[in-house]
Amino acid sequence: MKLVKKIAITILLIFICIGSYFICSGYQMYKNAITKMPLKDKITTIRQKEDYTKIDDMPQICLKAVVSVEDHRFYKHFGIDVISIGRAFVNDIKKMKFVEGGSTITQQLAKNIYFTQDKKIVRKVAEIFMAFSIESNYNKDEILELYLNTSYFGNGFYSVKSASLGYFNKLPKDMNDSESIMLAGIPNAPSLYNPIQNKNLAIERQRQVINKMIKYGNLDKVEAEKIIK
Repeated sequence: MKLVKKIAITILLIFICIGSYFICSGYQMYKNAITKMPLKDKITTIRQKEDYTKIDDMPQICLKAVVSVEDHRFYKHFGIDVISIGRAFVNDIKKMKFVEGGSTITQQLAKNIYFTQDKKIVRKVAEIFMAFSIESNYNKDEILELYLNTSYFGNGFYSVKSASLGYFNKLPKDMNDSESIMLAGIPNAPSLYNPIQNKNLAIERQRQVINKMIKYGNLDKVEAEKIIK
């Protein structure tokens, strides 16, 4: 029993050391990022871009679609979704590799404006620290607005405005319900759901988004049937 206890304690200490390393390294990456470009300066620069779109100029159904499919607990969490992270952690262990990240919209915004798209643990930890900072300085609507202005929608479109103009030849506010929902589904896999190159997959993804909206109470079945038709 003593041997088992010693082994258990040793394993626990190893995990603590590894965890401490990643937390410290991630925090240092976060600090380096905001030292190089403070968060408020970064946001100001983004908002000054020519194609920046205010949330009031985006269709409500597009906003609801994004939240439903990307982060349905967005308005309830504080930057990270513990439930999603736990689920992603279990799936990563099953597959024995870092596949899922459980990222919230806030974390994705942090990644969009400061970090790379690489699935690395240290970057993931830095992203969490940045998400806390973003949530401390901006409200949910501001975060959602910034997310849609910094996300990649495929085909070289890096904002909701460039995507709506590129795909539908319309400003975001002029998109219909079908277009709004299709656009909301693209950032998850921009090259895959690009409606110009993969129209059938884009439509399939649109159906997935609609189902998520129904599931989380952001769209009723009657409205959904009208959109699908």
